[in-house]
Amino acid sequence: MHYRVVVFGVKDTSENIIEYITRNICPVDLVITISPEVTRKNQVSGYKGLSFLTEKYGIQVHEADSYYLTDEKTVDLIRNNEFDIGISMGWQRLVPPEVLNAFRFGVYGFHGNCGYLPFGRGRSPLNWSIILGDERFNLNLFRYDEKADSPNIFGTETFRINEHDDIRTCQYKNMMCSKRLIKRLLTAYEKGSIDIRTESKDYDSWYEKRTAKDGKVDLRGRTRDIYNLIRGVAAPFPGAFAYVAKENEIGALPEQTDDNLIRIWRAHPFDDSIDLSEYAPGEIVDIFDGKPIIRTVDGSIIIDEYECEMELRPRMLLY
Repeated sequence: MHYRVVVFGVKDTSENIIEYITRNICPVDLVITISPEVTRKNQVSGYKGLSFLTEKYGIQVHEADSYYLTDEKTVDLIRNNEFDIGISMGWQRLVPPEVLNAFRFGVYGFHGNCGYLPFGRGRSPLNWSIILGDERFNLNLFRYDEKADSPNIFGTETFRINEHDDIRTCQYKNMMCSKRLIKRLLTAYEKGSIDIRTESKDYDSWYEKRTAKDGKVDLRGRTRDIYNLIRGVAAPFPGAFAYVAKENEIGALPEQTDDNLIRIWRAHPFDDSIDLSEYAPGEIVDIFDGKPIIRTVDGSIIIDEYECEMELRPRMLLY
């Protein structure tokens, strides 16, 4: 069988892109995703099963039994069919050469950072950009090869990360720019010629892989670092977290368990001028409308949304 347009995806963002292409550009002939069983072995933030697309749009959906596309049924799919162009959205693994070589016009995906590839290659670039305090994001649509995030650039769109953004709003901006780039790519594909720029004067650097445990936040630190981490790992990612000590435990911090864990979903800087020197950094200063205000080393931060088994009170310490 001959598949013209194929999308690789495993997330709600994948669904959004597939719907956009289908409704605004051209039919999607095949979606390659992973089976729900694979997610039990792989952390996939924002995972969404895509099998419903068959009933909704008539799109064939292939659920691979390996995130690396090495399972037998996926190997047979690639070996026994013809493919024109692939688009990867939310696929967080390298696509093997055997798959890439099966696509006449190549497989294309997205990667970005505050600079230009190969600067900022690696994992979780949008999360890292927020956490590091970057204020712009260059989103590249590039042709895959056997290496990670090679500078085979088809096109670039830039958006600003402002002080109010969290990872979800940045995903919205990322999706808007992605759609513009995909439309340009598929227009070039229909014309039979896709121009790629491979020259780059930037140096190589890497973002390390992030896991749920990297959401541990030190509320005794600087306000900007606390805020950036919380908004950089907000939903649909696992969220930031810390632990709570009662007032009489501040001298000897208790064991870190699920019972005294606080998961922080939303927060923002509160004030940097009120004299809070009678409180320790990380200590709850006051609570208004259920929202605790925490002293930081250089001011304070207010927690807007959180989950905690303990009832929070002033003078408790978050550590």
